[in-house]
Amino acid sequence: MFKWKSILLHLGLIAGLLLSIFPFYWLLVMATRTTSDIYSFPPKLWFGPHLLNNVSRVLSSIDFFGAFWNTLFVAAACTLLVLFFDSLAGFTFAKFQFPGKKWLFVLLLATMMAPAQLSLVPSFVIMAEFGWVGSYKALIIPGMVNAFGIFWIRQYAQESVPSELLDAGKIDGCGFFRLYWNISLPILRPALSFLAAFTFIGVWNDYLWPLIILNDESKFTLQVALSSLNGIYTTDYSMVIAGTLLAVIPLIVMFLFISKQFISDIAAGAIKS
Repeated sequence: MFKWKSILLHLGLIAGLLLSIFPFYWLLVMATRTTSDIYSFPPKLWFGPHLLNNVSRVLSSIDFFGAFWNTLFVAAACTLLVLFFDSLAGFTFAKFQFPGKKWLFVLLLATMMAPAQLSLVPSFVIMAEFGWVGSYKALIIPGMVNAFGIFWIRQYAQESVPSELLDAGKIDGCGFFRLYWNISLPILRPALSFLAAFTFIGVWNDYLWPLIILNDESKFTLQVALSSLNGIYTTDYSMVIAGTLLAVIPLIVMFLFISKQFISDIAAGAIKS
């Protein structure tokens, strides 16, 4: 009986893995095909010879590398600021008492329930009043704190940061910021690793807000630049998919780069807990 359960478990895991990988495989296959191949039936399931041609047309149609560096700058800046401010606020909510703490946290959770699209118009009006329309400040500063990150760090810190350790730090003369920086941050590394990946991917893939706020083509982020590949009357989908593949590759490389560290941080956090 145990053997059959193990076999079924492994078959289920393999099926889940194949379902997860197939969209990326399909993206790669379609990037090597022509638009007519994409519409063909039965669909082409193997690679074609047109990848280099599709990629070269993407690079000649848009300033891909300029948009790439723009996106990398915005995503890195937002991620670093989110890690600092969200971890600081989450640590405070988890381990300190202050007036109105409960109601502030309820208000924080309430902001997570509202669709982000509802804030687009008031956010644009605020950015216009500040004179930030068309500037990276309008992308970075509103995104430097988010409710999910504070909630995530607060939940993790509540269970993982021992209050006795903080009390010992206070006895040794540590102030608030030193308790946060020297004692809590090393323990929060697994949560910060996840939050960094989550934030970076979210900013990298953001399309709507940069489309609204940026009006200078030289400052376009990658998703906005790629959207210009869509024609008014016809769209060369093979070129669009090739551009999408180029935009996805950095995220895959980043995941491969941090996955080992991310898993080791989770294991270390589990051992400490």
